[in-house]
Amino acid sequence: MIEGIKAVVFDIDGTLYPAYRLNLRIIGHFCRYARAFYHFGLIRRQLRRTAPLGDLFEYQARLLSERLKISPQEAHSLLDEMAYTGLAKYFKKIKTYDYVFETFVKLKEAGYRLALLSDFPPEQKGDLWGLKPYCDKILSTEKIGALKPSKFPFGVLAMEMGVKPGEILYVGNSAKYDVLGAKNAGMKTAYLEPFWRRLFKMPLKAADISFKNYRQFLEYALK
Repeated sequence: MIEGIKAVVFDIDGTLYPAYRLNLRIIGHFCRYARAFYHFGLIRRQLRRTAPLGDLFEYQARLLSERLKISPQEAHSLLDEMAYTGLAKYFKKIKTYDYVFETFVKLKEAGYRLALLSDFPPEQKGDLWGLKPYCDKILSTEKIGALKPSKFPFGVLAMEMGVKPGEILYVGNSAKYDVLGAKNAGMKTAYLEPFWRRLFKMPLKAADISFKNYRQFLEYALK
């Protein structure tokens, strides 16, 4: 492990499980809400550039209501149906990457503090594949009030964990949101490489660690 690391924090979506496993299951759901999802995507881009908000959900709903010409209350209900509670059922049969559970167990046994920090509500994933008992903290950037790559949720994470940012290794699959966001907050980073980077042997230079699977990550972590 990188010297001085006391805590390892993981992103969830696309990091603990392959995103395609969810995307294949929600094709019909996406088509049903295609117009709303389009505007939701534009709003999320805007929110990623916005200063921390007291109530991100309220502001997000207001922006969607303006775009779709519906009331804020209708926008709240629509967001819940399409992106939050409405997606929860699709996670019931989603499996993690191989060796994720074992990674959490072995890191915990090695004395590291563990946490999850995700842009979407962690509770949306049910029991989180049995990982909850191994986590010291489970946080949602939406509830904190700022989406990645803002430094704000990473700073809140460090305070909640009771460790300095430089003592945290953040693990994610997004170069822009996970790696750069965490590095800008002063953390060390581990990047789960997509297939094309592995194929062309192009590790992400910005990351302190690049890995292709969780067996390899654990080898790095327990050195």
